[in-house]
Amino acid sequence: MIPTSEAFDSQSPHAVSRLRSQRLQRSTRPFMARGGPHGERCAGCRLLPSYCICALRPSVPTKAAVCLLMSDTEPLKPSNTGWLIADVIPDTYAFAWARTEVDPALLALLADPQWQPYVVFHGEFVDPARVVNALLDSPSPKASETQVSKRPLFILLDATWSEARKIFKKSPYLLPFPVLSLHPEQSSNYQLRRSRRDDHFCTAEVAALCMELAGETHASATLDAYLALYTEHYLRAKLQQKLQWDDEVHQRLRDLAEQG
Repeated sequence: MIPTSEAFDSQSPHAVSRLRSQRLQRSTRPFMARGGPHGERCAGCRLLPSYCICALRPSVPTKAAVCLLMSDTEPLKPSNTGWLIADVIPDTYAFAWARTEVDPALLALLADPQWQPYVVFHGEFVDPARVVNALLDSPSPKASETQVSKRPLFILLDATWSEARKIFKKSPYLLPFPVLSLHPEQSSNYQLRRSRRDDHFCTAEVAALCMELAGETHASATLDAYLALYTEHYLRAKLQQKLQWDDEVHQRLRDLAEQG
């Protein structure tokens, strides 16, 4: 039996979905992404309707959160994986990046005392004094019993590599925060866009690595599995291939849902 999109319809649009709607409203011409016979795509997962995964959409509450700074057209692209992060991680925030102005809501989020922001970026391009490879220590044992450790807020620059470097260099409001440099042992498995470097990971892969670092192992595994599922549906739709709803990729996500 092929799932329907009813699961998504019962939920409110998440941060990336809202950002996409705002971006479309500003467009002076329609954004043309390949879809079905008439260019249609599911509003919930951006796939062709017959390859929809909305009914399989997982959600894993976490202490850690994600803040996406997205380049202008990223919310519009079906291959964007920031959307998948917002599907899985309820505390996902998304903001459009612009060089000349900053969303006040972004500044308010970064100033909120409950968060410890980390800018996730390659350490080789950063002042070593700002670079960390692990999360900052929680309060010392002598701290007040009412004091709790801050929640990690991972700031991900959701853009092409050249755009991400521009965002990093031209966002002075990010300067107060440590730069989290990740060093995964594996190479990227992302197949929907090409990169010249094996150490360039897609945004969802980076978020999964951050969640693992924060001790959110179930969320990390679920995000990896959901990305694999999305990739399979995306590529099979592109090649007009039949789906196997009981294959290993689908079963892996179901098993994780049962564990949660």
